[in-house]
Parts: sequence; structure tokens; C-alpha cells
Amino acid sequence: MKLFEVHILQTVAPNNLNRDDTGSPKDALFGGVRRARISSQAQKRAVRVAFKEQALLSPAEQAIRTKRMLEELVRRLEKQGHPQEKGISAVENALNAVGFGVKEGQTEYLLFLGETELDRLAEAIGTHLEALASGKAKGKKQSEVSKEVKEDLQRVLDGGKAVDLALFGRMLADRPELGVDAAAQVAHALSTHKVDREFDFYTAVDDLNPKKDTGAGMMGDVEFYSATLYRYAVVDLDKLLKNLQGDKELARKGVLAFLEAFTLTLPSGKQNSFAAHNPPLFVAFRAGEGLPRNLSTAFERPIRLWEDRALSELSVEALLREWSKFDRVYGPLNPEWKAGVNLTEAKVDGFPVAGSFGALKEEAEKALEELLGG
Repeated sequence: MKLFEVHILQTVAPNNLNRDDTGSPKDALFGGVRRARISSQAQKRAVRVAFKEQALLSPAEQAIRTKRMLEELVRRLEKQGHPQEKGISAVENALNAVGFGVKEGQTEYLLFLGETELDRLAEAIGTHLEALASGKAKGKKQSEVSKEVKEDLQRVLDGGKAVDLALFGRMLADRPELGVDAAAQVAHALSTHKVDREFDFYTAVDDLNPKKDTGAGMMGDVEFYSATLYRYAVVDLDKLLKNLQGDKELARKGVLAFLEAFTLTLPSGKQNSFAAHNPPLFVAFRAGEGLPRNLSTAFERPIRLWEDRALSELSVEALLREWSKFDRVYGPLNPEWKAGVNLTEAKVDGFPVAGSFGALKEEAEKALEELLGG
């Protein structure tokens, strides 16, 4: 397996970046003690948002996840010059024809389709507009349209070279053959040490409250914690290349965009209350051929403060000890490229350290050129 891994240690000030259904910050038991946790799904969502907001990928290289595919395709048909009423009927029957059941104007589950895929699907619907608009299976999962029309519709559902779709995959329960196996796996972030939740009791003042009426206009509490987090992700380069239909240049661009977005973004929960904007203190990549390694076992025994050394510093040293231990027993990747950036006082002797994150990306790009070829 050709792979590209990212290992991050990130100390985050008091925060509630990723909360559960009760509003509490997510956590998990690991090594017998409670740890701070940020879910993989929340991290992947932050990456997709960064792809868009930081323009790391062009719109054509991204995908859309929505139940509102009907109105989106109708909008694209209108831009082609087709009337709205006929477009609604044609799109509904087209979506039913390919197994995406439509109910009350929305698909029955979230669809994840590339921008290019959507454009080509709209074009195919426009080509067969009359046949689809007169379909008789409105509201059914399989519309009564000709085999030729169905094949034309299905032919465009190939992922459309959307990088986020290629990385994170899609599952279509009713049409498994149109699914895409994810090329990236993202671990739940865990604190390297034990955490205890804390509570912030807050009040709000009613500005128009008469002075004679004492008391707060509103009060409540919010849970939070602070933590040094270990974050890990791995990209299967062969699968990514397959999902992107063999486009090596786009695969390289996609992995570098993923490296930047995954490193520099976190979920945004309660940031207006906590402003926990703390960049990572240690980032490393590992690329080559072999098996992936999640090094969270470095923290199975929770890190404890000693000799006035920072948790982040101790965590970096524990991570690199675990890295060396696995190399010694199982061997490194063959071939292997690795590099990192380190903002802590940790001893990183023997590990190649770049002078900046930009320099680290340059090292990653060189590794990807070797692994993916020209």
C-alpha cells in the first residue's frame, strides 16, 4: 500500500469544539482514563470547509452533500434554458430512475456528488428532458424510463474527480455500485493525558432592565476542557488515484490540500465563547509503501507533568519514541519519506525537522512526486 500519513500534536486552550447531543464536549476512555476527544466526522467536515473557504481546491474539484438535489439540478437546467415546471418533473423522474428516491421535494438521504458530476447529470437530463418529464413513476425509486436513458444518467455518476469525494468516499444504500470507497481514514483525536470537564457559569445583563429590578436577564453554564491532542490521518494513495480516475497531478494537489487543511483547521464549536485558535505544536508526515500506523499507543499510559516540562513537550518525545519502537520491530516503510515541524522544547534528535510549515509541504510534495510518478 502506498500511503501518506499525518501525525499532529496540538495543545488547545479551554474549548468545546465538538459537543455531543447534550452540549457536553466529546470524550472517550483510553488507557483506563477519560480523554478529550474530537470525532473523525467533525474533523473531516472542517477539512471540507477549509477546501472551500481557503480556496485550496477549485469548485470543480469539490463535491456537494445535500438532500436538496432536486432544486439544485432544476437551477442548472434553468441556466440551460429549460422551463422550471418541466425541469422539476424531469429531475424528479431522473433521480428516481437512478435509485435516489425523492419525497416531498428532497432525496430520502444525503447525496454526495461532485460539482462536475452534477453538471454532467444536468446535461444528461436536459438531453432527455421530454422523455423524463413524461415519466410515469413519480415518487417511486425506479422511474419507468427507457434503459437507454437510465444508462446515460448512470454513466455520469463517476465521482467527477471531486477530491473531497475521492478522499472521504460516499455510500449509497440503494445503489452500492455507485458508492466510492474512501481513500482517507481519519482517527478520533484524543488527548495524550487525562482530562476532567469543567463548567463555566455565565450570566447576561438585560440592558433595558430598570435599576430597581436586580438579577441577570439570563444565566446558564457550558462545559469545557483544555487538552494536548494527538491527531492522525492516513491517505491510501493508490485508492485516491483510482477514485480520481488516474489523474496524478490532481492526486498530488489533493493530498497537499488535505495536509494543509487537516493541519490548520479544527471544528468550530463554541469558538465565539472560547476562541481556542491554537495551531499545532508538532506536525509530521510519513509516506511510502507499507502498513499505516496510528501511534496513539504512545499515550496509552497518560502523559503526566514532571520537572516543570510542558505536556506538549513530553507528548512529542513519547510519540517519537513510539515511532522508533515500531520502526525497530516492524521496520520503516520501503521506501520511506518523513519530515516534521516542531515548536516545542522536545528532543527530536534523528528526526528530520523542517524550518517552517511551507518547507514541510515542499518535502511532502517531493515524496508525492516519487510515489505517484509523473
